[in-house]
Amino acid sequence: MSAVTIYDVANLAGVSIKTVSRVLNNETGVRDATRETVRQAVKSLGYHPNLSARNLAGSRSYVIVTLVDADLTIHHWRGARAADFLTRVQLGATVECRNAGYHFMIELIGRDPVEMVAEVRGTLGALKPDGVLLTPPSSDDVVVLDLLKTARVPYVRLGAQSTGGGGLRLVMDDKGAARAITQHLIDLGHTRIGLILGEPHYGASLARFAGFREALEAGGLAVDDSLIRPGDFTYESGVEGATSLLALPDRPTAIFACSDDMALGCLGAIAEAGLTAPQDISVAGFDDSAGARFSNPPLTTVGHPLDDLAALAVRSLVSGEVSVDEEKEIFAPLPFRLTIRRSTGPAPR
Repeated sequence: MSAVTIYDVANLAGVSIKTVSRVLNNETGVRDATRETVRQAVKSLGYHPNLSARNLAGSRSYVIVTLVDADLTIHHWRGARAADFLTRVQLGATVECRNAGYHFMIELIGRDPVEMVAEVRGTLGALKPDGVLLTPPSSDDVVVLDLLKTARVPYVRLGAQSTGGGGLRLVMDDKGAARAITQHLIDLGHTRIGLILGEPHYGASLARFAGFREALEAGGLAVDDSLIRPGDFTYESGVEGATSLLALPDRPTAIFACSDDMALGCLGAIAEAGLTAPQDISVAGFDDSAGARFSNPPLTTVGHPLDDLAALAVRSLVSGEVSVDEEKEIFAPLPFRLTIRRSTGPAPR
């Protein structure tokens, strides 16, 4: 059986090859009804444009690349746990690229500056992407941003907390979300609230700590450093942080972990200590991952619209909204969702 060609699509849709090309390349000058007819023909025939031929035909590669933190991603893989962050980013971006006739690729980069420069340059040289989707901590890394600016590749900064980095910055209100979930614990009567911080390289970690601190201060509660533990977004760091907090003579009655994985680690440590959540100690997480819904008890957490952010990032890159010639930074926040489940309850008497 011969491969489906652009001629087959044009014949089925009853249009010219040039019109099919315009639709596939998201160009203007095509009526909406005609555009939809062509897309239906493409779907019906299972047509996939030849990427090499498209590259030769113009200056675009029809490739969008995302740069992902290698350390954390590999840690999750070796621990036989799905990286929910990467999965949701990949889903949102892949679906949007599919609709636009683009290819979506994931590249892992390290944190060492020398290694990072080599990997980013290698990716840009080999793939020549039309746009780059940056995830934390790369979205706040000045080395990465300078490399993309020098190469004149449009980019979107997903979850970036720093300002002045150029491009399009898409974020959730991490500080507001952390403030809301901490306020929820305060409303339940908790006055000794432990905190397990996220990976320090991530700007979102600092924002979540700021939201936690603001909620305590607004409630007239002191920020007690003895109730704060370091973490790195992993299950193991949640276990370690919670175990340390539970060993205090006057342990906290609630723990806010800056990721669901760490919160699940807290639940494991609480069970190991012979305690129960939320009767003895409440636990809240951040991200609303699949594990948060199926844990025992299900986690109170904050929904992070990662797939929506990734889809919007791809649309912005494909449409040309993000320009290498635009010096000003575009900031687009998305709302968060506070989901209260059975892992939090009134403070024990």
